[in-house]
Amino acid sequence: MIDITLSKTQRKTPTIVHQNYKITRIRAFYGTKVKYTQQTFHDRLSKIIQEFPKLDDVHPFYADLLNVLYDKDHYKLALGQINTARHLIDNVAKDYVRLLKYGDSLYRCKQLKKAALGRMATIMKRQGSNLTYLEQVRQHLARLPSIDPYTRTIIICGFPNVGKSSFINKITRADVEVQPYAFTTKSLYVGHTDYKYLRWQVIDTPGILDHSLEDRNVIEMQAVTALAHLRAAVLYVCDVSEQCGHTIEEQVQLFQSIKPLFNDKPLIVVVNKTDVLSMKDLSDDKRKALEVLRDNGKVPIMEMSTVDDIGVMEVKQEACERLLSYRVDQKIKTKKVDGLLNRLHVALPTPRDGKSRPACVPDSVLAERKIIAEKQQQKQEQDEEENKTTKKRKLECEIEEKEGDDYVLDLKKNYDIEEDEKYDNIPEMWEGHNVADYIDSDILEKLNELEKEEDLRTESGIYDYKVPQVTDPMKDIQSLAKEIREARIIMKEDSRIVKASTKTHMPRTAAVQVRGRSVTKLKKEMKNLGVDMGDTDNAHFTKTRERSRSASGPSKKRLRFGSVGRSLSRSLTRSSSRPRNEMGIKDITMKDKLKNIAHKAISKKVGKKGLKGEADRFIGTKMPRHLFAGKRGVGKTDRR
Repeated sequence: MIDITLSKTQRKTPTIVHQNYKITRIRAFYGTKVKYTQQTFHDRLSKIIQEFPKLDDVHPFYADLLNVLYDKDHYKLALGQINTARHLIDNVAKDYVRLLKYGDSLYRCKQLKKAALGRMATIMKRQGSNLTYLEQVRQHLARLPSIDPYTRTIIICGFPNVGKSSFINKITRADVEVQPYAFTTKSLYVGHTDYKYLRWQVIDTPGILDHSLEDRNVIEMQAVTALAHLRAAVLYVCDVSEQCGHTIEEQVQLFQSIKPLFNDKPLIVVVNKTDVLSMKDLSDDKRKALEVLRDNGKVPIMEMSTVDDIGVMEVKQEACERLLSYRVDQKIKTKKVDGLLNRLHVALPTPRDGKSRPACVPDSVLAERKIIAEKQQQKQEQDEEENKTTKKRKLECEIEEKEGDDYVLDLKKNYDIEEDEKYDNIPEMWEGHNVADYIDSDILEKLNELEKEEDLRTESGIYDYKVPQVTDPMKDIQSLAKEIREARIIMKEDSRIVKASTKTHMPRTAAVQVRGRSVTKLKKEMKNLGVDMGDTDNAHFTKTRERSRSASGPSKKRLRFGSVGRSLSRSLTRSSSRPRNEMGIKDITMKDKLKNIAHKAISKKVGKKGLKGEADRFIGTKMPRHLFAGKRGVGKTDRR
C-alpha cells in the first residue's frame, strides 16, 4: 500500500520545481504532494473500514459465527487500529501543511515534505499485522456459504458420522463429502430443495460431541450457533445401529444437553441406519431410552435409511409441514395480522331454535341451470352425429385432455391394416431380407439331439485312437530361418560395438592428402561408371601450375585435361572459395536482381520504421536510463 500510494503521488502531482520560483509557489508545490498522499491513504483505509461488516448491524447468527471463527474482540481491535491510523495520518498531514507555510527555502520545504511522507509511511508499516489478519478474515468470509436467516430453513444436527451429510445429499443438490469417519464435515453446508412450490434451505452442521460449552472446538461451535439463532425446523439424527461409535444412551444424553437450543422450534427425532438394525430389533432398555426423546408425545420419532431411501422423503415432508404451521402461528401473533383480519369477516351462524335451515336456491336459478344443461347435452349429441357422418377422427390432444392422467399414447391403433395385425412385431430387415425367414424355430431341439448323439459317440470310444506323428518339412525350414535371424542380430550388435569403441580413426583430410590421383585411375573409374572414354586417347593431359588467387598464398597444382576431362574435373572439384552472395545463383542477372531486392528490404526496415539493420552494431544497455535516472532521489532505485 505504501509503494502504491507514493508512486501514485509522484505520477499524479506536479514534478518540476526550480529554486528561482517564488517561495509561495514552492510551498504550494510541496503542500500539494503532502495533501495528495494523505488523501490517498485516507480513501484506501476508509474503504477497508466501511466494507467490512459491523457486528452490530448484521444478524445475530452471522455475528456469533464471526465470533466463533475469528474472535470478535480481535476483529474489532484490528478495525479500530486501522481507524486510529487513518486519524493519525490526517493529523500528520495537517501539521506539516501548516509548517510548510513557514518554509523559507526550497530545501526546507523539501525536507518538510520528506518528513511528512516518511511519518505517514511509518504509521502504515505499523498496521502490517492488522491488515494481514483482516485479509485472512476477508478470504475466509468469501468462502462461507450464503445462509439467509429469514427464509424457511431445516437444520440437521447430531453426533458425528450418524448420516447427516447423506441425508442432505438425498434431498438437495448439495454435494457434501461423505466418509466413514468422524468430523468429515468441518463447516456449515447449505443445500436447497423444493416443497409445495416453495424454496427450502437445508443446513448440514458439523457433528456435536457431548461436553461442556467451554470445551467445544470451533467446528462444534458453528453447529451450536446455527441452532441457537436460526428460526428453523430441527432434525436430530440418531444412529440406532451405534456404528458411529456412540451408544444410544450417549446420543439421548446429548439431545438433553442441547435441548434448550430447540425451544420454540419444530423438532423431529430421526432414527437412521434402520437397514442395519430396526427399532423392533432393539432391546427393551434401548427402546425405553429412545422413548424419552418423545417428550410426552410432543416430539415425533421417525425411522429412516439413507442407503435404501426408506423414509427419507417422509422425514422431509414432515419437517416442512411442521415448519410451515409454526411460521403461520408466529405471523398470527404479530400486530400486522390484526389489520388484515379486520378486513375479513367470516359468518358462522349458530342454530337458535333447533330448526334446520338448508341452503336456499331460487327457482329462477334452478330453471336457468336446467336450460344450460339441456343445451350442453344437445350440443354433445350434434357433435357425435357429425363425427359419425364425416368420420372425423379425434386428435390425440383432445383425447389427452379428456382422459387426463389415464391417457396412454398409442400410435398403432391408427395403422391402416387389419385389426389382428396392428400389434404384431415389426419384422427386422437385413439387406432386403426378413430375418425371421431364416430363423429355424426347431433349432434348439435339433441342437439338443446333436449333443446327445455326440455324447453317445464319445462314450462308445469312436474318437479314442492315436494320431500318427507326421514329420513336417516346414518345421526344419522355420528352425533354420530362426537361426539365420539370430546370427544376423549378433553380427549387427558386433558391428555396433566396433563402431562405438574408442578406436582412433584417420581424419578425412589426412586421407585425401595421402591418396594420389592419376589420369589412368580417372579413366578406369569413369569406364566403371559407364562413361565412354574412347575419344580421350589423344587428349592432351598435362600438369600445369595455375596462378593462385592470393598473392601471398601457396600455389595450387591442377590437372589440365582435354575438353571431356575439363568438364569432368569441374564437376569433381568443390567450389570452396565462392562468396556467399554468389552461392546458388545461376547467372549475373539474377545476382543483380537479388541484390536490389535485399537493398530495398533493408532500406524499408531501417529508413521508414527506424529499426536496426543487419549491419548495425548493438550493445545491450547495462543500466537502463528509465530505471537509473530521472526524478527520484538517492536510495529509490532498489525497489524498481
